[in-house]
Amino acid sequence: MGFCLQQDRQSSRKSPESSGIRVESIVNLDPANDNIPYPCAIDISSLITLQDVMNEYQLGPNGGMLYCMEYLEANYDWLEDRLKELGKDAYVLFDLPGQVELSTNHESVKRIIERLTKGGFRLAAVHLCDAHYITDASKYISVLLLSLRAMLHLELPHVNVLSKIDLISQYGDLDFNLSFYTEVQDLSYLANALEASAPRRYAALNMALVSLIEDYNLVGFETLAVEDKTSMMHLTRTIDRVNGYVFVPPANSPMPPDAVPDQHHVPSSARPNTYALFSSAIGSADGYDVRDVQERWIDAKEEWDEWEKAMWKKEGEAARATNPATGIK
Repeated sequence: MGFCLQQDRQSSRKSPESSGIRVESIVNLDPANDNIPYPCAIDISSLITLQDVMNEYQLGPNGGMLYCMEYLEANYDWLEDRLKELGKDAYVLFDLPGQVELSTNHESVKRIIERLTKGGFRLAAVHLCDAHYITDASKYISVLLLSLRAMLHLELPHVNVLSKIDLISQYGDLDFNLSFYTEVQDLSYLANALEASAPRRYAALNMALVSLIEDYNLVGFETLAVEDKTSMMHLTRTIDRVNGYVFVPPANSPMPPDAVPDQHHVPSSARPNTYALFSSAIGSADGYDVRDVQERWIDAKEEWDEWEKAMWKKEGEAARATNPATGIK
């Protein structure tokens, strides 16, 4: 499981880059992450690392992580000064440790969030859980409880995400359609599955937990296949809608260098700028909902994979025909 925060300071603005591409700054706040696979604007390892804390104070990984977050809270000025250097229009993604108690019980992360909010940051929490947990009823209930606890503890606009949805078919068949799990429908239908995976003496406890989750009626899930462009764009728009962000590129912005335009996918920079505002407000793109996700990754995954490969090949041939050197007109 993982956790991150996304923030922006203004609900609508033009990108500082003439390319019309959203510019993000990533802040690594995971002191155990010593092999960062992305360009990082701010890295907590320049302040403190988990390994140093474990060596210095003879703490285990969990205790060491809690100490690191408390140390960051005590040295919040270090973070604040570096965030100011990013500029007032920065769009920032905070990559937080996946240790669950940091977002469900411990107070340091919550207090850091409160100080960021007071400083003018508009934050949205994005909570990533592996999708395979929904293939087991008891694990699914655990994920629901964890997500609910994090939502109540952090008190932020919240997006729960079932990540790696493209791998879920490897873990066996689902007891219900995917929408049952993402929309958190009538959980009483899980009773039989829970009895099969847990001792009968826990039946009353399981149903009490189900009732608690339904009483709050707060938890729902988006899905993500990180290498699928449609899935990533859908999640990006969902997060934008949650934290009130609207990306408005300059009116005459050129297309990104690797983009291949067609009549069905006009780049946003070629449309009126108000399009960005209304597309963020209305939500998901037409023709993309959880039923499409189920068909793509569960019901007909192999067929879709073959179709996608054929389309990639066709697009590559079209790009090479346009310009053998670059594939761009």
